[in-house]
Amino acid sequence: MNRSGRVGVGVVGAGNISEQYLGNLTRFPDLDVRFVADLDPVRARAQAGRFGVPGAGSLDELLADPAIEIVVNLTVPAAHVEVGLRVLESGRHLFGEKPFALDLVAGRRLLDRAKDLGLRAASAPDTFLGPGLQTSQRLVDDGAIGRPLTALAQFQASGPESWHPNPEFFFAPGAGPLFDMGPYYLTALVQLMGPVSRVSAAASTSRPTRVIGSGPRAGVEFPVRVPTYHAALLEFRDGGVGQVAFSFQAPRWHPPVVEVAGTAGAIALPDPNGFAGTTLLWTDDPRTPAEVEPGIAEHTRGIGVVELARAIRAGVPERASGDLGFHVLEVMAGIASAAASHGPVAIVSTVEPAPVLSPGWDPGAATLTTRAAPPRAEAMPNQPATGV
Repeated sequence: MNRSGRVGVGVVGAGNISEQYLGNLTRFPDLDVRFVADLDPVRARAQAGRFGVPGAGSLDELLADPAIEIVVNLTVPAAHVEVGLRVLESGRHLFGEKPFALDLVAGRRLLDRAKDLGLRAASAPDTFLGPGLQTSQRLVDDGAIGRPLTALAQFQASGPESWHPNPEFFFAPGAGPLFDMGPYYLTALVQLMGPVSRVSAAASTSRPTRVIGSGPRAGVEFPVRVPTYHAALLEFRDGGVGQVAFSFQAPRWHPPVVEVAGTAGAIALPDPNGFAGTTLLWTDDPRTPAEVEPGIAEHTRGIGVVELARAIRAGVPERASGDLGFHVLEVMAGIASAAASHGPVAIVSTVEPAPVLSPGWDPGAATLTTRAAPPRAEAMPNQPATGV
């Protein structure tokens, strides 16, 4: 059934990250946030009350609301596919937190089921839709650095157990610095360099246990179940090469690094885990970069849900697509496999980088009326991304 007007949204998962999502989603006029679900109904009701959402309770209750068209899945990584499949089977579109899945078999099952049902299975991160990374991509697309040739991306920190009250899942399968932080950096690189064709990698683990450093469980020791450092060499289908490193064992925090060099210059991106930030561009004078300001990012996590909602109404593909999320998942799984086997791993899937948004695209604008919304100028061409 074709619908029009605002898009009904439900949120499943009322943990820490729901603060940012609900704070934004409830302010977007194109969305109607109707329900918050969680395994803990008390927590669900608390978050719903805090952000003025009328419904709260279980996932079954959320799926009983026929006005909900998109479900935002903010559960822990281990539950992403199970919950995502339930959402799709109910006839709703899905926007899931990263990573897309824990492994390729489960990720492919989720992506294929969405396509079989004619539904969307979009995926975070949506940071690349913010004005910071959009400015960087626009410069590269416009030829400011020529043909991209090489890339460097690094995230180095000591680990989230010092500040997160329940950090165990960060050190479990589906997380670690590779799966937790990798999606931001790898998505940004795919957007600028194109899809990855092969990876080689190495990994290490600094210590077998960690200790919670804050909150009511401070002092609790827990096991580390994944490597806390990955370094990888990426080969891109268009001939480019990239180096990446993701660490939860650096003795101090390092500023994020994402740089791309081309035949006519180089560019340094702002933090890919953010929505704003200055882009640095080197062309004629290699010593003095030009600073390209993107403007203020008034909205953060959740703008991908708005873009998805508008794409649904316009009948065009969304930008933070399941194809992009699955390709990044395969790159991360390939890095993990290459590190374990000490040999290169081919990446089979491919995807077309999502085109930039129009400069005036505003997730805070009211664009969906009670009438069917026509395709907007910023909408993508109706050409689905290529998958395996």
